[in-house]
Order: sequence, then C-alpha cells, then structure tokens
Amino acid sequence: MIRVLVAEDQSAVRAGLVLILRSAPDVEVVGEAADGEQAVAMARELRPDLVLMDVQMPRLDGVSATRQVVAERLADVLVLTTFDLDEYVFGALRAGAAGFLLKNTEARDLIEAVRTVARGEGLIAPAVTRRLIAEFAAKPVRETTADPSVLDSLTRREREVLACLGEGLSNADIATRLDMAEATVKTHVSRLLGKLELRSRVQAAVLAQELGIQRG
Repeated sequence: MIRVLVAEDQSAVRAGLVLILRSAPDVEVVGEAADGEQAVAMARELRPDLVLMDVQMPRLDGVSATRQVVAERLADVLVLTTFDLDEYVFGALRAGAAGFLLKNTEARDLIEAVRTVARGEGLIAPAVTRRLIAEFAAKPVRETTADPSVLDSLTRREREVLACLGEGLSNADIATRLDMAEATVKTHVSRLLGKLELRSRVQAAVLAQELGIQRG
C-alpha cells in the first residue's frame, strides 16, 4: 500500500485529489495538509511514502516545504501545480522533488505517477519535460552553475544513462535505448546518483540538461 499525504490549500481541489487517490486499491491517503508548514509537520508525524505537494500555499510555499521534507528524508515528493515552466519547476526540482505534474493531468495518470514515484522512479509531465529541455537548449552555456568536473567519477555507461535521464526517459525506455536489462539501468541510476550526491533522478535530469550531456 502506498501511503500518501496530500498538501493543497484549496479545499475543493484537495477533496478532488483525495477522491481520485482513494479510488486506487493500492493507495491510502493518510493525511491532508492545507499549507506548507502543516505539510512538513504531518510528514514528520505520519512518515508517508509520498507527499503530493502543491506549489503555491500559505505560510510556507511548496518548494520550501519540499526542501524540508526531502532534506529530512521524510518522504518522496510529487509536485502538482497549475504552473508549468517557471521558477517553481526549477525550484521544486532542485529542492529534491521526485516528480512534477500539472493539475490538468488525467486522474489515471495522476495515480500512475504516484505509483511510479513510489517505485523510486522520478517523473516529469511530458509537456514539462519538452519545455524544460527547450529552456535549457536556449540557455547560453555560460549561465549554467553546474561544474562539469562532477562527472569525472562516472563510467562511460553511467554517462549514457545520465544523458537518457536528461531526456526524461523512464528506466524501461533507457533499457531499450541502451540495450540493457531494466534492472541494470536501475543499478546504474542508483550508482550515479550516489556519485553525484543527488537526491533523485529528476535532479540528475536537470544536471544533465545544465551540462548539455548527450549520449555519445
């Protein structure tokens, strides 16, 4: 059973999200938070598997709340918002969010996203991924703050996997692209995250985009 905490300040939206999640036999909503501070406090108390986090909330915004939840290793965070590509996306991803979805996501896709993140796989809405990549592609190299030397510890295969993460590919997609077993992909992802000291594969995707890493 996947235990989920829903953090959303609008009661009607929160009720809708809870209704959708409770329709899934393998998902249990263990709590509801109306602001960021409450979300962090409830995450500490309930230790859910995942927090479904809105971005714009009173008292403490979703990005700051995500940063606290991830830093304390309380749960994975799946960010859900009406905003697609702006400072919220980058802020949430750098804060360690494991996934990013838009609020117009279909109910079945929301449930599947929760399952995906719960399995340890990061997820970014396809529309966001495309715009994220386009944003980095249009960004002058000199603006990046990432240090390329962080990649020195990676093997050639790990760099290839990192490049695929930068394209927003799932483990299954990477396995097909690189002609390897999905379990092997998971191992490579785990190792490169450890070497790069990153909290999630989504952060790895952002790094890959910042450094312009492409599969050789």
